[in-house]
Amino acid sequence: MARKRCCPECFGDRGLTKQIFPFLGPSRGKCDYCGSTDVDLLNPQALAPYFGLVVNVYEPDEDGKPLAEWLKDDWELFSHPKMDLANAAYLLGDILDDGQIVRKNFIPSPSYKSEGLIQWETLRDEMMYRNRWFLDMTLDTDRLKQLLPHLPADDLPRTWFRARIRSGDEIFPIEKMSAPPKRLAAHGRANPAGIPYLYLGSQPDTAAAEVRPHTGEIACVADFAIPEIQAVDLRAPRKLVSPFILEDASDIGQLRADLPFLERLGDELTRPVLPSGAAIDYIPSQYLCEFIKKSGYDGVVYRSSVSKGFNLALFDPEKAEGGTVSLYNIERVTVEVAQC
Repeated sequence: MARKRCCPECFGDRGLTKQIFPFLGPSRGKCDYCGSTDVDLLNPQALAPYFGLVVNVYEPDEDGKPLAEWLKDDWELFSHPKMDLANAAYLLGDILDDGQIVRKNFIPSPSYKSEGLIQWETLRDEMMYRNRWFLDMTLDTDRLKQLLPHLPADDLPRTWFRARIRSGDEIFPIEKMSAPPKRLAAHGRANPAGIPYLYLGSQPDTAAAEVRPHTGEIACVADFAIPEIQAVDLRAPRKLVSPFILEDASDIGQLRADLPFLERLGDELTRPVLPSGAAIDYIPSQYLCEFIKKSGYDGVVYRSSVSKGFNLALFDPEKAEGGTVSLYNIERVTVEVAQC
């Protein structure tokens, strides 16, 4: 009887998809677990060394929960629609060649702790309300610099968009659709006043939504060609990081402990800010982006708080090549409310 074979689609993990599966010499065909077709296929037990390291950061505890549930929650593995907890446990048991371990309950090892989140919250409060340039609180920037490579902005589109609301009958030329001059650069989500970055949306409607238009207005939307860049992707850290590219269980355990910190940084760039408070409320995200820029990256990718798309803050506007400017009618602006 032929052995079942699994594919990267079962897991939805960047490291498995881009590095582990290709390295192990897969065949092509239909997955026996999730049903995906024309995909790389491996005997599940070929993944045992990699999953064994990840499993080692958890320890048995009757009051815990099954390993498959932890892997789903912590690393967002088994993301294929067909990989519910039962099927995930079945596949995990085949990988580890142990049908009993997936029936036991576990908890994360308490050996791995992270101070990043509490350090960030304390530093954030100080930057906003007590000290601006000479800070008493310190962030473990060495650790943050180690974490940034786990968040690569892979497979970015080459065409991005920027919008401006048309004033009167004027259509802005492409020269006026890039970042503003230094003296006119106001506080932005990523940039301090006087240091212009180029803010771009992944789609025309994303770019238009970011300028907070009113129904009936006309938006000038320019397209920009962006070369291959090195950017940090803060949209979904828990989904993007891969424990399988690490070679030591202690490194995996520490990465897991740092995940709430990375998620908090992603939230920093997405949190809604009122224009009246922007000069203060943008300080933490400006600090973060300045650190990312200083670490050698070209920009930051982050979720849009006003649309389904995503945004890029490009640190050097000269890297973008302007294309054409098109007009878009703002047909509808929706508002969602929640009781305080």
